[in-house]
Amino acid sequence: MSGRGAVLLAVAASAALLLGAALHQVPEGHLGVYYRGGALLSSLSGPGYRIMLPFVTRHRAVQTTLQTDEVKNVPCGTSGGVMIYIDRIEVVNVLAPHAVYDIVRNFTADYDKALIFNKIHHELNQFCSAHTLHEVYIGLFDQIDDNLKLALQQDLNVMAPGITIQAVRVTKPKIPEAIRRNFELVETEKTKLLIATEKQKVVEKEAETERRRALIEAEKVAQVAKIQYQQKIMETLIGKRISELEDAAFLAREKAKADANFYTAQKAAISNKMKLTPAYLELAKYQAIATNTKLYFGNSLPPGLLLGSCAFNCVAASSAGDTQLISKVGEGHLGHGRDGPL
Repeated sequence: MSGRGAVLLAVAASAALLLGAALHQVPEGHLGVYYRGGALLSSLSGPGYRIMLPFVTRHRAVQTTLQTDEVKNVPCGTSGGVMIYIDRIEVVNVLAPHAVYDIVRNFTADYDKALIFNKIHHELNQFCSAHTLHEVYIGLFDQIDDNLKLALQQDLNVMAPGITIQAVRVTKPKIPEAIRRNFELVETEKTKLLIATEKQKVVEKEAETERRRALIEAEKVAQVAKIQYQQKIMETLIGKRISELEDAAFLAREKAKADANFYTAQKAAISNKMKLTPAYLELAKYQAIATNTKLYFGNSLPPGLLLGSCAFNCVAASSAGDTQLISKVGEGHLGHGRDGPL
C-alpha cells in the first residue's frame, strides 16, 4: 500500500505540475500570443485563463490599450557642437488588436523597442543636429513634441500599420551649467526689456488716450461754436427779413398815403377847375372887397400908385359914370399915390 500510494502521489504531483505549466492568465486589455519551438502560432487568445501545451508552448501578453513608453537620458548634439541630454521622452501609443499578429511576427512582442525607442533616438538627433543650442533649448523647444510625433507616425504608417501615436512629451534638455547661466542672464535682460517695452506701450497708450480725449473735447467745442454761429446767422437773417418786411410795409403805407394825397389833390384840382368859372371868380372878387376894412376912392388915381401889400387893384364904374380905382389895403398899410399917401 505504501508503494502504491507513493505512485499515486507522484502521479498527482506530476498532473498538478503539468496543469500549472499549461494554465496561464491573459490580462484585460491584452491579447495572448503563442510560440512553439520558437515559431509564432497564428492563434491568439483573449483575456482570462487559458490552457496551452506545457513545456513546449510559451505565451506573451501584448497590450492593446493605451500605453506610455518612456525613453530616458537621450543624448542630442546641436549644430554648434554642444552635447545636451534630454532626461525623459514619453510616447503615448496604442496598438490595434487586428494588427497584433503581423507586428509581433515582424518586430517581436517587444516591438516598441525597435519602432519607438530606437526611432526616438534617431529623430531627436536629426532635429538637434539641424538647429542651434538656443533653438533647441528655447526657440524651437515647443515644436519638438509635434515634430517627433509626426516623424514617428509617418514611419509607423509604412512599417507597422496599426500603431497610432497619441502624444509625445519631451522634458527640458540638460545643458552645461555655464551655458545655462548665460541663458538665464539673457532671459533676465529680455524680461527687463519686455517690462520696459510694456511700460513704454502704457505711456504711449495713455498719451494716445489723452490726445483722443483732447481731440474729442476740441471737436465738441468746435461743434458747439458752429451751432452758435449758425444760430447767429439765422438770427441775423431773420432780423434782416423782419426789417425788410417792416420797410416794405412802411413803403406800402407811405405809397398808399401818397396815392391818397395825389388822388385828393387831383380831385381838388379837377374840382377847382370846374368850380373857378368867371362868374365864381367875379363873386369871389366882390366878396373879398366886401371884407376889406378900408376903401379908397378916386376919380383920377395915377397909374403908378403903390398900394403896399394890396391884395389886388380893380377899376369900377361909379354911379356918376366916372372911373374909380378901388384898392384893397390891408390893415396897417398906407396907399401911396403920386401926390403922397392916401
